[in-house]
Amino acid sequence: MVRITEGLIRKRAEHNEGEIFSLEELTLHQQDIERIEFLDKHCRKLKILYLQSNLISRIENLNRLKELEYLNLALNNIEVIENLEGCESLTKLDLTVNFIGDLTSVENLQNLENLRDLYLIGNPCADYEGYREFVIATLPQLKSLDGTEIGKAERIVAFQNLHKHYKTILKCQKKHFEKREREKEESAVRKEVLARRIEKCNGDLDAINEEFWQEKQAYTPESRLETHEFIQLKKKQHTKEIGEDRTKKSKRTVFFTSDGRPYNINEPKIDFKLDETQDEDGQYFLLDLGVYKHMDTTLIDCDVQATYVRVTLKSKVFQMALPSEIHPDRAKVTRSQITGRLLMQLPKVQSSCVLMSTVSKCKQSKDKNNTTKASKKHERQFLELDDNKTKVDWRNIVNPGKRATEDRSRSKYMPKVVTKVSSNRCDSPDFVDDPNVPPLI
Repeated sequence: MVRITEGLIRKRAEHNEGEIFSLEELTLHQQDIERIEFLDKHCRKLKILYLQSNLISRIENLNRLKELEYLNLALNNIEVIENLEGCESLTKLDLTVNFIGDLTSVENLQNLENLRDLYLIGNPCADYEGYREFVIATLPQLKSLDGTEIGKAERIVAFQNLHKHYKTILKCQKKHFEKREREKEESAVRKEVLARRIEKCNGDLDAINEEFWQEKQAYTPESRLETHEFIQLKKKQHTKEIGEDRTKKSKRTVFFTSDGRPYNINEPKIDFKLDETQDEDGQYFLLDLGVYKHMDTTLIDCDVQATYVRVTLKSKVFQMALPSEIHPDRAKVTRSQITGRLLMQLPKVQSSCVLMSTVSKCKQSKDKNNTTKASKKHERQFLELDDNKTKVDWRNIVNPGKRATEDRSRSKYMPKVVTKVSSNRCDSPDFVDDPNVPPLI
């Protein structure tokens, strides 16, 4: 039995941010509810209430819903219209396909002045002679009955024939009540027979499942409840079987062969990619795992060994045997925050000779360049104090041979300048050669 609780209502009140006291619309259809409760105390602001397709046998605990405008109780086990006098704002009441045989109970709706639409189609009372005229005359505020508008002429005729139809309806109700008594007795007997069958089969409902569904019986509130209980027993049995299967000792996963070689295992069914690459530090494997994007990192466990890698995702194992040995202590594992993929960098123990020779040559040339740069930098850091290194030979600043060659090449393009060499003049008679005077040249 499903009960109307605060948790159920809050779950159905997500559109109202989970608030109950201000809730105006509530949907509780197809919940196997057998009784109306809790709503009149905690959801007094309700205007629309859906309770169709349940197992409700009585209308109750709705008198305090003063603002309720629409109530849907279709496809339930209701037999009498009652306990709605306090729903002052009720304008539409849907009681389609119930078991209402007491048609005179519509008199309980006479004080609902705002009631405009009423649906009673699919009930036993809808088959009574004079049913429509009796309801129209009893509830003059109605504008529509079973989806059909009520005209003025139809209303006048209904008032005129009210007393005549009233007697007919009482007779029909009496027959219906007698029929219901027989149906209840048959239901009790059938329930006992079903219990003996289940006991005989040791609770195995599969043995009587086909027989139960093939059996013909009347459509009554008791048959609906009986069918519901049988379905619930089936669900419990199925749940119990699943629980027993889970409690059984599961098959132990074998990770290694008899000679110690690791198996390749992919229980989580994830995609993966294994590449081999190299850099300055050596050669290593790159293992890319397509881990679920929204899985929490705390649920991932990585175990890196020399010859294999094992990754546990929650409770499922991914294991891969590596082509060659690796350094587990130098392995690196990273996870993408965007895609959630797991990347494992696994350095190899023995790398390829060709790759290693290439890497060593590159490394040697790089070391040589670094040494040369470091030595040059080291020399420029000191001040030269040796005299031989600081002296400059001025005689070698210009190379005579090179200078002459440049002058000859330049003279081809330069204009010739004719200079007149003056003849040596003779000393004057008054010239005195004084040895104390320094030479002019």
